[in-house]
Amino acid sequence: MADSEIKEKAKKENGKEPDVKSRLRIKLRSYDSKVVDASCRQLVEIAMRSDVEVIGPVPLPTEIHKYTVNKSTFVHKDAREQFEMRIHKRLIEALNTNPRFIEALRDLTLPTGVEIEVKTT
Repeated sequence: MADSEIKEKAKKENGKEPDVKSRLRIKLRSYDSKVVDASCRQLVEIAMRSDVEVIGPVPLPTEIHKYTVNKSTFVHKDAREQFEMRIHKRLIEALNTNPRFIEALRDLTLPTGVEIEVKTT
């Protein structure tokens, strides 16, 4: 979400623009969509306990990698098999973060297979 979209959303809700001091963008990636969604819920709960405003989780486009291989080794070119790998992504924005939230993020244990990327903007 762009800054202008965030300001517009807050303006609709409150009637004024938000006062954003610090912002964290948290991207989660995994091959399993259920695991990503569970991790997002866990992050949102931590943010709520730490009194941090949260935007999201926003589902980002799923990356699909397709691989085509021959079924046989030699002559049968028409016999092929396709495999695909899907990478599910979610974005969570945390506004007005505090040290308690950052410490909780650092101590967070996510399920195996979930990659987390945290950026400050």
